[in-house]
Amino acid sequence: MIGPYRTEAGSSTHKGLVRSANEDSLASVAAHGVWLVADGMGGHAHGQFASQTIADVVSGAVPLIDPQAPWEGVAQAVHEANRQIFLRSGELGQQMGSTVVALVLHDAEFVVLWAGDSRAYLLRGGDLIRLTRDHTQVEQMVERGMLTPDEAEDHPMKHVLARAVGVQETLELDAIRDFVAANDLYLLCSDGLYGVVDDTAITALLREHGVHAADHLVAAALAAGGPDNVTVTLVAVNEPTLLILDGMAR
Repeated sequence: MIGPYRTEAGSSTHKGLVRSANEDSLASVAAHGVWLVADGMGGHAHGQFASQTIADVVSGAVPLIDPQAPWEGVAQAVHEANRQIFLRSGELGQQMGSTVVALVLHDAEFVVLWAGDSRAYLLRGGDLIRLTRDHTQVEQMVERGMLTPDEAEDHPMKHVLARAVGVQETLELDAIRDFVAANDLYLLCSDGLYGVVDDTAITALLREHGVHAADHLVAAALAAGGPDNVTVTLVAVNEPTLLILDGMAR
């Protein structure tokens, strides 16, 4: 249980039907309210190294960080992963990097941190809300009015990242912070999901299966051709169950 709420989580990952290896990684430190998805780039071994480095560094740091502001510790861990990946890239003379999207639940609040185009969504009241903005060159062009959202959808450079962990010596993370509500369902995913499964289908599967939809979402991506690695983590937030003991709710 995180603060006043109970949490339940589920994850699924697959290399897809085209790629020969899975460069995605995920991490879950449920006892501390932290989950993340990372999507590596730079070739099989290098992309896997980058994404797994983020997962490992964050997982190792979470139990040691300030419990009053855990999102700050998660951000620091991602910056440390950026340093390690960037140094390794220089040693090998091979650029590598990874996206990251992380969810931190603390008391009655949630924080989402991200870099790149892995996404966080929130299903609340049956409606799917996208929480993150892709750090891609095409997304920047849309924001500047150079492309319409419809033009961006089929743009040949829509997956070219403008920001990723490990690509530069310094990293800029974006973050949002808001209040949790009972029955929230959070979705973290790599672009292997939303790139081939539209929001309408994602919403329908989340409504039907709730926190147990991870395998169903991955199956939907594979049914659509599975052109990329696909990774999904779901976190459900529920009100705690009250036990009646000696006439008292506890």
